[in-house]
Amino acid sequence: MIKQLSAVGVAPFDESVYRAVLARHTARPSELEADLDCSAERIVRALDRLCEQGLVSRLAGARRRYTAIEPQAALEALIRGRTLDLDRVRSAATELSELFAGARNAATEEVELATGSEELGRWFVRLQQEARKEVITLDRPPYALTTSNPVEATALARGVVYRSVYAPEALEWPGVLRDIRDLVHHGEQARVLPGLRVKLAIADRRLALMPLSLDLTDVRAAVIRPSALLDSLIDYWEMCWRQATPLGAPTADPLGEEDRQLLMLLVSGLKDEAIARQLGWSVRTMRRRMSRLLESLGAANRFQAGAIAARSGWL
Repeated sequence: MIKQLSAVGVAPFDESVYRAVLARHTARPSELEADLDCSAERIVRALDRLCEQGLVSRLAGARRRYTAIEPQAALEALIRGRTLDLDRVRSAATELSELFAGARNAATEEVELATGSEELGRWFVRLQQEARKEVITLDRPPYALTTSNPVEATALARGVVYRSVYAPEALEWPGVLRDIRDLVHHGEQARVLPGLRVKLAIADRRLALMPLSLDLTDVRAAVIRPSALLDSLIDYWEMCWRQATPLGAPTADPLGEEDRQLLMLLVSGLKDEAIARQLGWSVRTMRRRMSRLLESLGAANRFQAGAIAARSGWL
């Protein structure tokens, strides 16, 4: 029989004794010997432990005789006690984590080097999992492991704010634009900035991860903790964010869905061929739709169309 009370501190043999007493309601150790096929001395020791746990009680009299306590109330008391113990362990874990973090910060350099795609991936996951308020990123190809980021959706669900600046080249990679749209739907704030030359991720403005090159044959990244360097990277990200164009438009604008997507890609700086590929059109169709869109907006070129759309709140 599977023992079920070990989670509240009752040993398997003691549970067997408790069940035997419950079956008889009251019992002497000698009466339980045949039921349990063991010595009375061992049963007495188990009964003493059960008394301490509040599951049985010794009746008055010269001869040892025990009765079972009503299980619902007795076990509920054990559960409450174990819950308090776990709460104390949880409090101790928090205190010990703070002690560990303090010692690690004191003993760790402000800049640490991570090498290899797998280590870079582990740091990126860890940075997001440890974030409590905000993750800000600069994103561009190439990608060492994968273009998708399933950790972000989980972090967004628990309230972490994501603000990401993408290079136009990122939107040309298969599946990336679709992934960005999905993340924006879940709460990411996304913008695009032509000429973006670095990749960067910063969590809570206290930990940054920055690849040192875009060469996938030599994957190295800097893990940067609070320092003047980290402050400079945050300032650089803020500058990029201010200059970038928002990705994704409110559905209340007067443009159709396809025109919104076309306008978003136009102002992102993608070439005609890349835009056509993303939308599944021919280049000829794309240019015809672009001309019609510019005419409807009263814009002379794609950049003016982006300015008009931004002023109107469509981007």
